[in-house]
Amino acid sequence: MKRLHLYVIKSFLGPFFMTFFICVFVLLMQFLWKYVDDMVGKGLEWGVIGEILFYASFGLLPFAFPLSMLIASIMTFGSLGENYELVAMKSSGISLLRIMRPLIVLAISITILAFYFSNNVLPHTNLRLVTLIVSVKEQSPDLILKEGVFTNEIDGYNIRVNKKDDKTNMLYDILIYDHTHNKANEDVTVADSGFLRITEDKKYMVLTLYSGIKYDEENPYNRSKNRTYTRNESKFEKQVVNIKVSNFEFKRRDESIFKNNYRMLNLNQLSSSEDSLHIDYNRRVQDFIKQANFNPIVNKRLYRAFVMNDSIRSIAREKPDTLFNYDQLFADLEKYKKGEVIQSSVSFARSNHLQVSNSLNNLYNKKKFINKYEIERHKKFSLSIAVLIFFFIGAPLGAIIRKGGLGMPVVVSVFLFILYYVVSLSGEKSAREDVWNMAFGMWFSSAIFLPLGIWFTYKAVTDSAIMRSETYSDIFKKFNVKRKLFFRKSATIKTND
Repeated sequence: MKRLHLYVIKSFLGPFFMTFFICVFVLLMQFLWKYVDDMVGKGLEWGVIGEILFYASFGLLPFAFPLSMLIASIMTFGSLGENYELVAMKSSGISLLRIMRPLIVLAISITILAFYFSNNVLPHTNLRLVTLIVSVKEQSPDLILKEGVFTNEIDGYNIRVNKKDDKTNMLYDILIYDHTHNKANEDVTVADSGFLRITEDKKYMVLTLYSGIKYDEENPYNRSKNRTYTRNESKFEKQVVNIKVSNFEFKRRDESIFKNNYRMLNLNQLSSSEDSLHIDYNRRVQDFIKQANFNPIVNKRLYRAFVMNDSIRSIAREKPDTLFNYDQLFADLEKYKKGEVIQSSVSFARSNHLQVSNSLNNLYNKKKFINKYEIERHKKFSLSIAVLIFFFIGAPLGAIIRKGGLGMPVVVSVFLFILYYVVSLSGEKSAREDVWNMAFGMWFSSAIFLPLGIWFTYKAVTDSAIMRSETYSDIFKKFNVKRKLFFRKSATIKTND
């Protein structure tokens, strides 16, 4: 039995590691498409780019674990079924659950590893990744000259190039406006060709121009109606312009700025932050209630509803000494008194409506911000448990499909994972918007796929043929026979009548 377990484990580990790295690579390409515009043209060193990709790959592991588990389990048991190895094992009296036992232990171990990684490693890698991305976004880009477009990325200069050669880095038909001395368009340089480079220390830009003319007006700010001013023109065959630039070197931001973000916290830190945010949220609600112009008794009850750790809150309840019929009092008032009461009530209602409208948006945004911390806390558990759920979906499904390789298993796995991802995003969005309860929204996808895994396991253990076309064709044939018998009986009844 030990040899059988070792054989099953070896058959699983190969597809698991292969699909794991493939999933990380595919997800990493998606990350690159998202941030490619922020990294292009920044003159980043390969070490910085490699560091960004390294930390980004760590951030994608929580999604790669479940998907690779699903694909590998389907491939493993599909291959065993395709080669009739499962049939041989079952004919020897070994049940499917017993065959799956070593992989169940392995799946539980990977689930624990995924949770440990999400709680202890991922917050640190997310902190460094976000710091790097923000630093890259804030870095001034290398000068990118586009054909026929003015570029003002360098302070004090506007540059236009009509044509450029990407192979030789030569620029043609260059027009430069010099605004370094608070000038308008009095200092203009036109050149037939040239090229541009940035020094290695990225502190100077060297612009070499060929066959050009420089135009400069004299005293453009001391004009009068009766005087004329000359414009200087100086031709040159070659001119080198050194322009000092700043913020072209890569500077890392301080990581402490982002350390309190919800993605950079573990479970204990998330719980502590949630408590602090809930206290602040309740204080804001209490301040809002204090400023409201409701009935005094209503104000007190609303205020007490949001007071935390109040031991006498349940005891202190207002009990009216007498019951007063306000409708009868209003009916007995004179007509002009009724108008005054109505006008005063409408005024209070409008005032409260305006105050509620102004405060509601702020309170709602504050609650959504708190929900992000709660979502991150639940996600550490739900994504880890998804590894185990997908194993109990993939292993029995592979035994039912009986197809190995990267064909059918990959198609089925990707379809199931996309379905899980869509359902998970829907539940997460509903929880974040306070449409659903937080726990229900975050565990909604698990609540759907866990029974699906149990059902697949039951069907695989009982050797159900749910994936065979003959099964559904037989059902259709039986339905067709019953339909014909029903219509025959109906026709017979009508004939007898």
